[in-house]
Order: sequence, then structure tokens, then C-alpha cells
Amino acid sequence: MTSVVPARIKQQIRALWGRPGMGGRLQARIKAELFQEQLDLILHPSRWRLRWLGLFTVVGHPLFGWIWGHWLPQPYESPALRAVMGTLGLLLIWESIVNDPSSKLSARIFTLVFWLQLPLFFSWMYLCNNGNTVWLASFCAMVLIYYHVTDWRAATLGTLSGALLAWMLFRWFGPTVAPLSEQQFSINAVVIAFTWASAVVLGLSSANLRREHLQHTLTTMGIMAHELRTPLATMSLIGDAVRNESQQFKELAHAQRLEQLVVRLHMLVRNMNQQIDTQIANARLMRLPTHKETVGAAALLRNVVKDYPYRNSRERESVALVLRKDFSFESSYRLFAQVINNLLKNAFRSLAATSAAPKPGDLRIEVGVLNGCGRIVVTDQGTGIAPELQARVFEPFFSTDRGTGHGLGLAFCQQVVESAGGSIRVQSEPGRGAVFIIELPSID
Repeated sequence: MTSVVPARIKQQIRALWGRPGMGGRLQARIKAELFQEQLDLILHPSRWRLRWLGLFTVVGHPLFGWIWGHWLPQPYESPALRAVMGTLGLLLIWESIVNDPSSKLSARIFTLVFWLQLPLFFSWMYLCNNGNTVWLASFCAMVLIYYHVTDWRAATLGTLSGALLAWMLFRWFGPTVAPLSEQQFSINAVVIAFTWASAVVLGLSSANLRREHLQHTLTTMGIMAHELRTPLATMSLIGDAVRNESQQFKELAHAQRLEQLVVRLHMLVRNMNQQIDTQIANARLMRLPTHKETVGAAALLRNVVKDYPYRNSRERESVALVLRKDFSFESSYRLFAQVINNLLKNAFRSLAATSAAPKPGDLRIEVGVLNGCGRIVVTDQGTGIAPELQARVFEPFFSTDRGTGHGLGLAFCQQVVESAGGSIRVQSEPGRGAVFIIELPSID
């Protein structure tokens, strides 16, 4: 019986792998999990989380240094090293880090602090204490904590690199310790391997859970936006009814005023429908359709500029479309039209934030080809974007307009552009507007 079970398992694996598309889907899933999913170096970033972690570091290292040095003495303990590790916690309480826990600076400091005080320090102490019971348990606890505070990919790389560097330092500068017995080495290896495997599995499941929560939130946004279409359709019908009734008025002035109200009502409905399209598109942020079609850049831009729901004639007149050279690319026409809509909406918001009324040419869209690569450049003369914020504008839920922005528009744009094999970047100076440059592989 025992010889049959492995053979059956092998047959099941072969059958599973041999299903049409199964191997490709599995490989694509692994590739996406490793390289394409967003890397969250600080899990659940918040001010108080950083403060508590920093405080725990500042207090914890001296406390355990005293416990293992005096109360329950271990073979090796270094007060100086403990002081250095405890001091690192002050960086997590630093105001520049605490005030913006989602910034790149915070992520870098956080990653450095926890790499030094967890895998590097605990591996060093484990080796210097000859892998005894206390430091075997401490090392295992470190692994679980590390995977709990940062992304599982960063934790895996950090654990490997920290343990390797600690082993090298131990070989060069560490104290002389008796080698572990073969049985003790095997016991420690099994315990550490089990702890590490558990941490990886928990890290993976936690990452998937976070993505599911985000997907549920985006889906709810899409459903709510879609449900708004029914009352908007009713408003449009009421506008048509009022227009028909206005034709019964004998006084031309009354009829004209009603016609103006109807036009404004239809414009409002059109604007709201455009916003709904935006929210529904943003709800697809994490599951964009894979269907692609050949899209002509010039035709796309002409249609988007013509159909955009401008709030007034000044907005419409401020747009200048410059077609230097047309090109085609592979993407979804509908999704890419939403990309341009998002960029126009952000540009108009930036222009509205300035003190001057928009003038012709304040929003310029250029289509051309450079070095065989298609380019769409959207330039506005608005308020611009601060240098420290430019690297983050494409992050989900980050917005330079905290009052009205939800931070999904540019993240959606980046996803669509990259799914077409292209790239999008921003160049800006505060007070001098912003330039969004889209580069796409041309199929002409």
C-alpha cells in the first residue's frame, strides 16, 4: 500500500499539470505573485503602528539584554550591540517617518531597521550562542515577526541575506564555540525549516487576503457607480419631457429658458455618466481584461477630446490636439479611452486650482512617434506636482488632492498602459504644470 500512494500522487500531479493551459496558468500565477503584485514593504502602515514598533524596539532590546545577560545568563550577550539595535527604534519614531508612513523614505528606513535588528542580529546571536534552546526559539520567533511586518518576498530575501551575512561575520569575528552535535543540528534544522515554511505560507495567504479585500472594495465601488445609472436615466427622460412641454409655450422667452435648463440637465447627466464610467473602470484595477485590439492613436484622441463632458466652453477651447504622426498599438480601445479621460480630468482639476481662467492651449495633447515608439503627451499649465509626490502619483489610493481624489485614476492608467506593453511617467514643477508621457510599442 505504501508503494502505491506515491505513484498515485505522481499520476494526479501529471494529470493536473497536463490539463490544457493548466501549466501556463500556474506559471503565470507564480510569476505574478513574485514580480507583478504590489510590494508592500510596510504592512498596514499607520502612524501608531510605526510608533509602537519603534517603542518596542527601543525598550525591548535593553530589556532582553538584561534578561539574557543577568537574570537568565546566556553564553554570549553584548550590551553594546543591544544598545545599537535599541537605538535603531528611534528612527521609526522620527517625525519625518511617522508623519507619512506610506512614503518611500519611510519604507526604506523601515526595511533597513528591521533587516538589521531581525535577520542579521538574531542570526548572529543564534550562531554566537551555539544554537541553544533560547536562541533557537528566539530565531524562530524572529522569522514569524519578520513575515508579519513586511511583504513575504522582502522577508524571504531579507532572511536569506541577513543569515548569510551573519554567518560570514561569525566566521570572521565571532567567538569560538563548540560545534553542534549531528542530532542537535538536525533538530534545529527541522524546527527552523518548519517555522520558515509556516511563515511563508502565512505571508502568502495574508497577501492574497489583502488583495481580496481590495478587490471587494473596488467591486463595491463599481456596483454603486453602476446603480446610479437608473436615476440618471430617469433625469434624462424628465429633461426630454420638459423639452417637449416647452414647445407648448407661446412666449419664446419662457421656451428658451426651459430649453437652457434642459441642456444643463442633460450636461449634468452626461458628466455623471462619465464619472460612473471612471469608477467602473477603476473597479477593474486589479483584473483588467486581457482582450486586445488594434487602436489608432489619432482616432482615439479625436473621439475622446470630442466626447469629453466639458463643464463649459472655456474648458473645451483650452484643449489643443496636435497630431504629428499617427501610430497604432494593441490595447483595449474602451480602457485606453478611459486612460485619456482620467488624464484630462486631472489636468482640468489642476487648471481649475490656478487663479487664472483656462486659455486656449493650456491643455495640450500631442500624438507622435519617436525612435519607432508611439508617444502620447498630455501637458497642462496647472499647479504642478511637488517633486516628492511625483514618484507616488501612480500608487493605488494615493492622491495629491486629498479632498476629492480617491487615488485610483493614475494607478488605473498605469495598469492599462503597462498591459499594452508601454510605460507612463510624469514630469512636473510646482506652479508650472505637469507633463504625462505615454510611450507605446507601435505596430505600424
